[in-house]
Amino acid sequence: MGDRLGVTKTYKLLIGGKFPRSESGRVHAVGGTPEAPIAYVCRASRKDLRAAVEAAEKAQPGWAGATAYLRGQILYRLAEMMEGKRDELAAAMGVDQAGRSESGRIAEVDAAIDRVTHYAGWCDKYPQVLGCANPVSGPYHNFSVPEPTGVVGVVCPDEHPLLGLVSLAAPVLCAGNACVVLAGETGSVTACVLGEALATSDLPGGVVNILTGVREELIPHFSGHSAIGAIHAAGLDADESRVLREGAAENLKRVCIRELTGDAWFDDSACEDPWWIEPFVEIKTIWHPSAT
Repeated sequence: MGDRLGVTKTYKLLIGGKFPRSESGRVHAVGGTPEAPIAYVCRASRKDLRAAVEAAEKAQPGWAGATAYLRGQILYRLAEMMEGKRDELAAAMGVDQAGRSESGRIAEVDAAIDRVTHYAGWCDKYPQVLGCANPVSGPYHNFSVPEPTGVVGVVCPDEHPLLGLVSLAAPVLCAGNACVVLAGETGSVTACVLGEALATSDLPGGVVNILTGVREELIPHFSGHSAIGAIHAAGLDADESRVLREGAAENLKRVCIRELTGDAWFDDSACEDPWWIEPFVEIKTIWHPSAT
């Protein structure tokens, strides 16, 4: 018998806890040569984005309604699953970004695991930092309480495809939001392998949805979709930032664009601030009569 030919894997999207191909049927090759790529990833369309937003809308109320302690435990479970896929995640980065050293890729996986663990710990603590008891005149108590925005779009940078993705998504999830992630164009395989960890992490299907595709094609639809209440993005050029902000002006979504580059993604003081959670909550004020 001749040598067995390996199967070139096609990495799927993650929508609603399932792994569909793009409805358009489009894929693009990653790694290797055009004649012999290492893998294929799906090229998501506007319709895929709409399906992902619908899945996020369906899942978000249950995620927000879970206790803060439970959300923290589930995010911690995600960190455990990432630990189990440590070598696979590092190998995926090698496919996405050939030339990166193995030690550098392993360091990024470790930093990403630590970052998920960090925000898991904030789930039952951030309301005490972002909320408050307000001094008022009269026989009332007045409280400001943070609540999740709803569905948040996450647009990832090309560099540091794993650490950038979890740094943007973890504070969104910590607050009880669901998210639709657009992976970096040079981080598609890494994002898809992370999606496989998400599917076994106890995170309810639809809380995180991952699309791979072309930023230029999808960013205008992220910006213009009225059901996306906020956007967390990084690694954008001037035109992409402008498109996001102009589209948001039509539907009043909040747009938070991080300007981090290079090793700044490894800086815990920059990326693990509880104020990274703040853009993705709304403040509800409660008045309550007091006894005096």
